[in-house]
Amino acid sequence: MKNKKLLSLVQLALLAAIVIIFQMMGSFIRITPTTSVSLVLIPIVIGAVLVGPGGGAFLGFLFGAITLWAGISGADGFTHILFTTQPFATALICLGKGTLAGYLAGLLYRLIARSGKTSSAVLGAFVAAATVPIVNTGLFILGGLTLVRGTLQSNFVGEGTTLVYFLVIVCAGLNFIFEFLLNMIVAPAINTIVLAVRKLMGSEYR
Repeated sequence: MKNKKLLSLVQLALLAAIVIIFQMMGSFIRITPTTSVSLVLIPIVIGAVLVGPGGGAFLGFLFGAITLWAGISGADGFTHILFTTQPFATALICLGKGTLAGYLAGLLYRLIARSGKTSSAVLGAFVAAATVPIVNTGLFILGGLTLVRGTLQSNFVGEGTTLVYFLVIVCAGLNFIFEFLLNMIVAPAINTIVLAVRKLMGSEYR
């Protein structure tokens, strides 16, 4: 049991380092002025599948914390404006969306793959890979429409457009499509990685 917990901690540490690197890299690659290319969801999915809901939640929280820090420091201009105007709501959105996305991905994978069948594990990997971008983006849009609506309206939404259009199309549109398609492409590889690690360590589906 102690060895199993230690292994989980080592795996989370390695994935956390990847999350930090990917998130820092992604902040420099932008699709639009308010949208960056994000590869960080892949290690979150791997952590959710390999370690479980708690691991996915931890990596998702780390992702959100880095995003929040970029806003606090001014490295991310969009998040910085939101934070300086509504710090609590911005922190809740940044930390909440990643944490819940990682947790739900791990939970769904565990429910689907617990039979131990290869087909169930593959399906679980696809569901987990789809869950993270859907929940992450969905909560971002929901938070924008409710918690920071006024700040977005006054700072980013111009005449002739709507807040829904800004959030769904301008902010989330291309980024979500990229993240979702990328996660679907790498889902089989994620399943292969998890199977290889568990075989190496003598683990079974949990």
